[in-house]
Amino acid sequence: MGQLFLNKVQKFYGDFEVLKSVQLEVRNGEFVVFVGPSGCGKSTLLRMIAGLDETSAGDIVIDGVRVNELPPVKRGIAMVFQSYALYPHMTVFENIAFPLRVEKMEEEKLKAKVENAARILHLDQRLQQKPGMLSGGQRQRVAIGRAIVREPKIFLFDEPLSNLDAALRADMRIELAKLHRQLKATMIYVTHDQVEAMTMADRIVVLNAGDIAQTGAPLELYHKPANLFVAGFIGNPKMNILPVTCTGVSDAGVSVDYKGQKLTIPVVPRDVAVGATLSLGVRPEHIHIGSGDITINVTPTVIERLGAQTVAYASLDGEGENFCATLPGSVGVRAEQPLVAGINAADCHLFDDAGLAFERRVELTDIDLNLLGSPTAA
Repeated sequence: MGQLFLNKVQKFYGDFEVLKSVQLEVRNGEFVVFVGPSGCGKSTLLRMIAGLDETSAGDIVIDGVRVNELPPVKRGIAMVFQSYALYPHMTVFENIAFPLRVEKMEEEKLKAKVENAARILHLDQRLQQKPGMLSGGQRQRVAIGRAIVREPKIFLFDEPLSNLDAALRADMRIELAKLHRQLKATMIYVTHDQVEAMTMADRIVVLNAGDIAQTGAPLELYHKPANLFVAGFIGNPKMNILPVTCTGVSDAGVSVDYKGQKLTIPVVPRDVAVGATLSLGVRPEHIHIGSGDITINVTPTVIERLGAQTVAYASLDGEGENFCATLPGSVGVRAEQPLVAGINAADCHLFDDAGLAFERRVELTDIDLNLLGSPTAA
């Protein structure tokens, strides 16, 4: 089993509150990713689960047992760090076997465990080599192998791919996803890279300033962000935000005005005063060239041609590059040439003056909803 429950967990450094009453349940077999900007508390939370940092308040419960006072070795966890932390004078075999030798495991059983981990990680031909002979991705796999042989209840990963180049990161994301399916283990992964979070997670926990901004499946966070912070953090390039004025509320949704153009956003209506200033959100990939429910005249200042896509950046009202559109790769747009961008109401998000989202009338598919939990979860 590998169930984790965080009950109102807090962390203080002096008078500074780093984590603010975090409440979270991780089910057995889930792959959960903590994501957020630098300084949001994600690595601190992971270290508290591991027992490397003390908990100021609240309970950390693993498989029904409160572990706040237990040392790391007795919590049933294994942690993989950003740095590989390998012993350069030892072979791959001895690096993987190290925690088992500390436990004084008999040699035959130790050998079987190391060879099994090496086979899973495609390192069986490298066991007699030393870390200096390996690539960065292979070294990280050795570090993961050292965690596997301990057969932990929960695997913890602290930005394990950040030292790798882009191509290796992509490869290792695939390897970790395969490893999760093969081991059917509970995994908690920390990253600041939302692409890693979106591609690997069963559920994402978005942290902001020591608090959970939203928890959900990757596509749930993409289609239904709970607030402006999550809307801006999930998605690349980030969501465009336009100021609009409320003109009315009806069963169809909330009607708004953007520079004289009126449209009704199909969200679940709630009390909002006519004349109130709201924020209209639209993702760059939902903008097209030509007419829409509203149109915006823009002059791109920067064009990025990425092959399958072309990304155009423009300045609205001369206040910096704060408008972005992701267009088909073959589209004929050029820097400093005006164009008309169209936006459809059904693609829009709406936020109140506190930054909280109006609930969108977007029906997630069965596939999306299945991502709320791991297929391997018990």
